Amino acid sequence: MMLTATLLFASCHHKDLYFDDVDLGDIRIVFDWRKAPEANPASMEVFLYDSSTSRETRFNFQDRVGGTVELEVGQYNGLGINSDISEWANTRNIDNIETFEIYTSEASKLSAYSLDPNTVPKARGAEDERIVSTPGMLWSGRQDSITIVDSQARKVITFFPQEDICHYTVDVTNVKNIEYIHGLKIDGTISGMAGGYLHGKHKPTDTSVTMPFDLSVSSDDNGLHSEFLTFGESEETANDHILSLYIIMSDGSKRHYTFDVTSQVHNAPDPRHVHIVISGVELPKSVETGDGFVPEVNDWETEHVNIVM
Repeated sequence: MMLTATLLFASCHHKDLYFDDVDLGDIRIVFDWRKAPEANPASMEVFLYDSSTSRETRFNFQDRVGGTVELEVGQYNGLGINSDISEWANTRNIDNIETFEIYTSEASKLSAYSLDPNTVPKARGAEDERIVSTPGMLWSGRQDSITIVDSQARKVITFFPQEDICHYTVDVTNVKNIEYIHGLKIDGTISGMAGGYLHGKHKPTDTSVTMPFDLSVSSDDNGLHSEFLTFGESEETANDHILSLYIIMSDGSKRHYTFDVTSQVHNAPDPRHVHIVISGVELPKSVETGDGFVPEVNDWETEHVNIVM
């Protein structure tokens, strides 16, 4: 009985021993989603920057809730961001919370017709812009002056992530001869968009890029429609925005239409939800229809169209 009691006593008090001179605080990381209640990220990541040494510490969480971590005593500035973005996002300058940037890679092709972005005509004024992929969903929150002392038990650090991405919708209505379009989708681009997002500052970068998207073709209502995400536009640059449509007709001819949508973007009631409307585009009737598609035709015919609101 004495032997059994001794073993039980020993097992109840067993814990791993750490021979470390660094004091650690037991910290609870919490994500409060009141600013973005509909957010559904699969995972989150926290970057903590030591105010005195600028050293970066990061923690990963396989949900949107948070968890418990151990953190060295000190003072930190922190950034919490969704980490389920590896399929589309690149990062740079993440060793400093002020320069922490997420951006997208150059587009390898336009999705509707698999066109090479380097072979299609660019909008006037955007000839030097890179064509980069649109982003996915982003949420982030920042907390500064986080103080960790070894005497604190179960200190809680709460991040309040907000949505950092912009939703763009494009509707092209009253398209004449829409039945002569080849395929169920066409390609489009919009110029003058920010190329990345600075999460520490909660603002888009001041770079200027062109982003591609595709539009579905609806012969029933003679319209084209698209919804896509962007980083928005930089408040510091206020670039012009030219929307381009790349349409291949059923006879193989290629049509490039451009529209200046700068005023619609700049004057949108909600800059994070921009609705662009274009009306009255007239396409040519194809010489051949049905199976007359001739894919080897390479020349684009460009037309600059004034928008009638």
